[in-house]
Amino acid sequence: MSNKNTNYNRQPSRILIVRTDRLGDVILSTPVIKNLRLAFPNAHLAFMCRPYTRDVVTGNPWLDEVIILDKKQKHRGIWGTFKLATWLRRQKFDWALILHPALRAHLLIFLSGIPVRVGWDKKIGCFLTKRIPHTKQEGKKHEVEYTLDILRAMHIPVVDTATYFPVTLNDEKTTMDMLLRMGYKPDEKLIIIHPSASCPSRRWPYALFSRLIKLLQKVNGLKIVVISSAEEADMIDVLVNENTVIDLRGRLSISQFGALLKHSALLISNDSGPVHIAAALGTPVISLFSRKNPGLSPLRWGPVNANSFYFHKNVGCDVCLAHNCKKGFICLDAINPEEVASKAFELLSKGVIL
Repeated sequence: MSNKNTNYNRQPSRILIVRTDRLGDVILSTPVIKNLRLAFPNAHLAFMCRPYTRDVVTGNPWLDEVIILDKKQKHRGIWGTFKLATWLRRQKFDWALILHPALRAHLLIFLSGIPVRVGWDKKIGCFLTKRIPHTKQEGKKHEVEYTLDILRAMHIPVVDTATYFPVTLNDEKTTMDMLLRMGYKPDEKLIIIHPSASCPSRRWPYALFSRLIKLLQKVNGLKIVVISSAEEADMIDVLVNENTVIDLRGRLSISQFGALLKHSALLISNDSGPVHIAAALGTPVISLFSRKNPGLSPLRWGPVNANSFYFHKNVGCDVCLAHNCKKGFICLDAINPEEVASKAFELLSKGVIL
């Protein structure tokens, strides 16, 4: 597609931001929303995402509209794509900024007839009117910065790089009421344990999480809460059953989980979406990383608030095969519970948490 006749200097009145991958990715894209609002205070800003990430952007104060791409049901298959594209065409967006390269997203926005289509030159990038060279796999900077490069390519000022997650008073009340019913006392400090992740290459062994919980419980006044999605709940039965914890596996919506984190002292988690919710809310985080590939490293995907820490061990692998690891994920085994607990206690002693 040629860029020759596209007028990028015209003030857009309607802008569509597209990010259709996972929870953490959408959270790390929220600085784009605020910077667009600052640049175009009178424009209509819409954000397209998948159904399960809608809570990340619903209630964002700089956003006007959330549009859902439901590729498993309502917009399933090529007919569903055409149906949504027809609806989008009627909305008359001036710009579309596609923050993650995806075949369906590129095709959908092309079919929607949006005149300015900006994104990464990957996965039928020929459907874009402005293509940015895709170098994310090099992992030379954080995903937040890669995402903001879309704005920089459009000569839009980047004023604020902070991520954002909305929490409502209703979610706070519902979550706190649930905790109180399960034995939580208001004078206790909450430490949240998130032991699940989307693939084995990111899961610290449950036995090590269990040892960590026992170490943390040596400190009086702490209450341990274990959380996971409903889909991953069964995988950590043993961990929950052999420890005295508040079990909130599969019981919280994403927005309620945000409310829980807002009132928590610390999150200890595998490399996954909850890390970025906590960071956006200013909750201290200890994140456990495994993979060595530059594009999967903490430099690109680590938590971004000031009180965040991560563990990432180099165990001498020349090439990281990620989820196809042939060494039994020894990089995860190399992180020991004692050092994780020590970091948590260090935060306690410095007054960062308590």
